[in-house]
Amino acid sequence: MDTPAILEQALQRADIEALAARGGPAHLRDCQLAEVDLAGLDLSDWQFERCDMRHTNFTGARLERTRWQSCRGAFASFVGADLADARFASSDFNNAGFRKASLTGARFTSCKLTGADLTEAATMDASFEETLCIGARLAGQSFRRQTLERVDFSQADLRKCDFRETVFAQCSLRDAMLTGARFDRADLRGADLGGLRLVDAQLFRGAMISREQAALLLAELGLRLG
Repeated sequence: MDTPAILEQALQRADIEALAARGGPAHLRDCQLAEVDLAGLDLSDWQFERCDMRHTNFTGARLERTRWQSCRGAFASFVGADLADARFASSDFNNAGFRKASLTGARFTSCKLTGADLTEAATMDASFEETLCIGARLAGQSFRRQTLERVDFSQADLRKCDFRETVFAQCSLRDAMLTGARFDRADLRGADLGGLRLVDAQLFRGAMISREQAALLLAELGLRLG
């Protein structure tokens, strides 16, 4: 049986604590949570639908298996939060902080993570699809053996990321920071590689690219085919 939704409420920390004390997860729809401090709360299995949580503080909160549908969470803080198996769909979390958060098994679909900070986040089995990661900080993350579909990593910090055996489908790596990233046996034929620097070209050794990409890369490096 579905949990009845709490509709169009402006909620503060005391309200959320009271809902949590009832036992069982809550379903918030069209609620106002912007700038509310929810740090450290246990909201596991809660559902958030079309909620405004801009600048909301979820630092250290337990958010396992939560559902986030069409939410607005620009600059929200999830630092050190447990988001294992969470599902984010059609939501805007640009410039949100996920530093040192647990995102194990989390899934982002049709989301905006522009400028988001995922530094030192645990992302084992996390997935990203149709998501904007423009300028996001993802250094050291592993995407090994994943199929990435329509993920935009333009200008993102991807230093030391593991893309070995990863398939890129309609993705962008344009102007991304790639120092130390690994692409062994990656399929890059579906990736925009614009802005590649000479120092980065060696990173793609052993990866698969198309003839068109090869020509473009040579042009980027100031070379011409004979």
